[in-house]
Amino acid sequence: MTVVNLEIVPRKPFRPYLLRKSRWSCIVAHRRAGKTVACIQDLIAKAASSTAPNARYAYIAPFYTQAKDVAWAYLKQYTSGIPGVASNEGELHITFAHNGARIRLYGADNYDRMRGIYLDGCILDENGDMDPRAWSEVIRPALSDRKGWATFIGTPKGRNAFYEVHRLAEDAADWFSLVLRASESGLIDSGELDDARRMMSAEQYAQEYECSFDAAIVGAYYASQLADAEREGRVTSIDLDRDLPIHTAWDLGIGDSTAIWVFQAGPEGMRLIDYIEDHGKALGHYVGELEARGYAGGTDYVPHDAKVRSLDTGRSRLETLVGMGRKVHLLPPAAVDDGINGVRQLFPRMWFDADKCRDGIEALRQYRTEFDEKTKAFKPRPRHDWTSHCADAMRYAAQGYRDLAVQRVQQIAKPAPGQVYIGPPEVERHQKRTRL
Repeated sequence: MTVVNLEIVPRKPFRPYLLRKSRWSCIVAHRRAGKTVACIQDLIAKAASSTAPNARYAYIAPFYTQAKDVAWAYLKQYTSGIPGVASNEGELHITFAHNGARIRLYGADNYDRMRGIYLDGCILDENGDMDPRAWSEVIRPALSDRKGWATFIGTPKGRNAFYEVHRLAEDAADWFSLVLRASESGLIDSGELDDARRMMSAEQYAQEYECSFDAAIVGAYYASQLADAEREGRVTSIDLDRDLPIHTAWDLGIGDSTAIWVFQAGPEGMRLIDYIEDHGKALGHYVGELEARGYAGGTDYVPHDAKVRSLDTGRSRLETLVGMGRKVHLLPPAAVDDGINGVRQLFPRMWFDADKCRDGIEALRQYRTEFDEKTKAFKPRPRHDWTSHCADAMRYAAQGYRDLAVQRVQQIAKPAPGQVYIGPPEVERHQKRTRL
């Protein structure tokens, strides 16, 4: 038997991780905490002590070049004192002579290259930047033969796949979970943190140093407003008030997703009680779903293009909904930027049902502006992705809520016969159709 001193002295916050017994682990850590070093040390310790024949371990980064830049030097450094270790610069792997175990570096940008391999253990570094299919289609199956282990590490970048792993690790008893915030870990002195805080935006600092999954969404339109709503208890359980009309706002997709926000106008503000989204379904499906949930009697707010007639049927979606017994209100055209600002202004008076609106809340949280990688600047428009339908429906809901607010103002402020009430801009825009 050969006894080798690996000379690994881990930073104190990572010692529980190196001594863990769990198969699955998740580490959320601030920048410069040393998470990559700790995980490389763990790979070396596991490989050097393995008794499995030809054990295979992997360090996986979002890109192959990133794996080489970040981990290869550490891997060679911490194995340089082990007798018989052979390194392969071309394939980026090291092999232990005494047991045949190997550690290899991979990039998730070419995860098909890992198909067919087996793994005894692996590290997924900056997991939030990886294609989620790399884990589900290739890496997880590679662990099955040997019942291998996996550790997910990274710094938050919004509520993406890494956030889901973190949330699972926090809730599951068979996972090891570690969250290291710079204000708590003691790994970076206070003077350096103060300097970083002065030179970074609040969102950047919260992401990089305080492990915030909410503030991490650079360019997001509603992330900070949602964070405020959660902190103030406005994302909660909301009981349906049968004394208030139940309204809906629709983003109508053709061959695409249709999204619907269900809301009530209460004395405290806008009560968002449900969110419905589906794909490839006819309007009758959504009407049936709303009726099955008891959402009827109020107004259905739809965008102005709902009046366009279909070449197939000769009928508009507006006419179809009216024919199904819905009370439809066609909203006037509005610029997207104006609509986004309108939603932001209304947010302090929004209340969300945490359970029924969960999918809608997460879509709003990740709705963001488009970023131009070439110019390194934000484009003057939202990015069109899976969040767009939900966000569009929310803009229509905000328009509808303001329309309801105008009606309430008009009911309260009754002028003398023959006079016209002059009030806020919202009321002035409605004077023509509401001569009092």
